[in-house]
Amino acid sequence: MSDRTLRVLSVASEAYPLVKTGGLADVVGALPRALAREDVSVRTLLPGYPAVLAAMGDARVVHEYRDLMGGPARLLAGEGGGLDLVAIEAPHLYRRTGNPYLDAQGRDWSDNALRFGALARVAADIGRGLLPDSVPDVLHAHDWQAALLPAYLAYEDGPRPATVLTIHNLAFQGQFPADLLEPLGLPPRAFHVDGVEYYGGIGYLKAGLALADRITTVSPTYAAEIRTNLGGMGLGGLLQKRGDAVSGILNGIDTDVWDPAHDAHLAASFDAKRLAARAIDKAALQARLGLDAAPKALLYGVVSRLTGQKGMDLVLQALPTLLAQGAQLAVLGSGEPALEAAVLDAAKAHPGRIAAVMGYDESLAHAIQGGADALLVPSRFEPCGLTQLCALRYGAIPVVARSGGLADTVVDANEMALASKMGTGVMFSPVTVEALAHALERTAAIFGQPTAWRALQKRAMTTDVSWARPAKQYAQLYRALLAERDLLQAKAD
Repeated sequence: MSDRTLRVLSVASEAYPLVKTGGLADVVGALPRALAREDVSVRTLLPGYPAVLAAMGDARVVHEYRDLMGGPARLLAGEGGGLDLVAIEAPHLYRRTGNPYLDAQGRDWSDNALRFGALARVAADIGRGLLPDSVPDVLHAHDWQAALLPAYLAYEDGPRPATVLTIHNLAFQGQFPADLLEPLGLPPRAFHVDGVEYYGGIGYLKAGLALADRITTVSPTYAAEIRTNLGGMGLGGLLQKRGDAVSGILNGIDTDVWDPAHDAHLAASFDAKRLAARAIDKAALQARLGLDAAPKALLYGVVSRLTGQKGMDLVLQALPTLLAQGAQLAVLGSGEPALEAAVLDAAKAHPGRIAAVMGYDESLAHAIQGGADALLVPSRFEPCGLTQLCALRYGAIPVVARSGGLADTVVDANEMALASKMGTGVMFSPVTVEALAHALERTAAIFGQPTAWRALQKRAMTTDVSWARPAKQYAQLYRALLAERDLLQAKAD
């Protein structure tokens, strides 16, 4: 592999700021800019949702399909949201507003298998040279929605680029009926235990894990967890079998978007040297959410999906401990109806102490990070987590479970760590209500020592949560993969 600019096609179902349902979009949107500094040129392939097509403006048509999973389609190339894009304009698949995966009743779109099979199919075509002016060296697929990509390449003849599959959350696997094999355009021989077959159906993520050249996930600890029977969610054996092909590269955040010194969503800007201004943001957040104006009360924040995975039931169970501290709680999120209702009931029962907003509001998310004293992230499992990275950046001390990427990104401020001027947050284990309650007590004890608390905030805010180090690791992975393939080709010749 020469030192020329390496070309990567990133294949995903969402990308910030064009369409976002979770952390996947943040990663896909931010990583290309960081990789550019490593001499890696990234083009991003997205479904042509209305928001994506609108953002691309005067895009040019670079290819037309007579029939792509049941209807005509065009590939449009252009820019949008700061990204170099190719979008699949296929009205029969993507001309739908709202959530990209769910209908208005919150159910999976009935044709999701074809919608995201088309995404992988197009990516494979581009990898084989469909667009001659930009043939990629590496195809980088993200999550199950793009994970059929290696299968399309594996069961067709001819040269192909290297493939990398990143798991953002192993819990979402994309499993569909076996009778879709022909509509997806896959040959009968693909339906095999070493191919796309998974418990009698078609497993999109399983296929990618079996057939991609390299597998990454979004933190080293999560990479270890998923290679166990407990953490592998049915795929642990396959991931163990892939062995050295699996690695963990920690996520970063876009430190231009998440920058308390230049954040238009905050009432006052601040940084590690101007922490006093943070009190203005706390007061503004309390007023915005109808919380009591209590500058000395410990204000906890939650910005999360309200699910059992995220440990939101534990937060509810630990409310007596939190309230006994005289603390407050600000919640932003949505998820399981029972948890949403329970959070709203808690806010109603404790006005001025607990506030809750259902849904997602980018401005309020920034305001909570900038105004809360601490951020609760009690996830039972967490591939990486981005909210705790934002919390570190904003000096909202993360209170986290010892799981996945949380364990890799937060240094527990235990007694020895505080004495050694270390620690960036509070960590607890096991993931139980008793352990969380103890973590809340530890947090309150440090908060009661203003000098120690400010020192903890400053250490948190000076932690490098940018994409610089992860981008370097991705670039090294791409180049190592290509070097291996060049060596194998040379031996074959």
